[in-house]
Amino acid sequence: MHDALVAIALGFAGGLASGMLGIGGGALFVPGLVIFLDVAQVRAEATSLLAIVPVAIVGALQQRRYGNLRVREALLLGLLALPGVLIGTGLANVVSEHALAIAFAGVQVVFAIGLARRALGRV
Repeated sequence: MHDALVAIALGFAGGLASGMLGIGGGALFVPGLVIFLDVAQVRAEATSLLAIVPVAIVGALQQRRYGNLRVREALLLGLLALPGVLIGTGLANVVSEHALAIAFAGVQVVFAIGLARRALGRV
């Protein structure tokens, strides 16, 4: 029962964050699965990749209604990401869970610092 409630909370929070902030998969789903549901890092990453698909589609369609979606740039980014995701998923399955966890946390910290500095500079 606890796992189901955590999954419901993660799903809702991920959807809310995706719609409001453009994040969800990597930023919430992966750490939430790892920390609260004790899912292995690589399995959390794989699960997040699929979980974000319907969230991204609905969010993009909603943002399109508001005139915020840049379709050409989004499609270009998506296409350019394909070779990287093929290489990245291969790497995720050969490096240690520990190395993945450290790399994931490092990326989160770097982006958090950069975004905080940018936001605080605009105050």
